[in-house]
Amino acid sequence: MTLRVGFGFDVHAFGGDGALVLGGVTIPDATGLVGHSDADVIAHAVADALLGAAGLPDLGALYPASDDRYRGASSVVLLREVAHKVADAGWRVTNVDVVVAAEAPQLAPHVAAMATTLAESIDAPASVKPKRTEGVGAVGRGEGIAAWAVALLESIDSS
Repeated sequence: MTLRVGFGFDVHAFGGDGALVLGGVTIPDATGLVGHSDADVIAHAVADALLGAAGLPDLGALYPASDDRYRGASSVVLLREVAHKVADAGWRVTNVDVVVAAEAPQLAPHVAAMATTLAESIDAPASVKPKRTEGVGAVGRGEGIAAWAVALLESIDSS
């Protein structure tokens, strides 16, 4: 069996015009994040983890902020496209695991929906764990939200 691991990271500042979307879930009554797409840091981190494990270019190379086609784009739609690119490259997603850091809003009530949305988008199990940085750094000061993701891929040819 051939396995590959990828790691992804993303961070966006608060202050966006749109809704706060994390893991494909809209968080009610929360300030949005600044970004060219919907600024979904969780979906972005997962996409980069998948792309890295498959040896493909990163999210910014595939969907550049300089391309107006992606302005306001749903990051979950882009994540689905990434999952197809990974499959086309000969890999099956085994699972992804995400840590998301935010001082506010409270994310725990939305974790199950985020994990479900991610799992449906990549056709594999996904887990999401919210954390606080206890006032440390830009995220701790409430300036934005950061996410880290790890993905495990299995070669389609090895199954």
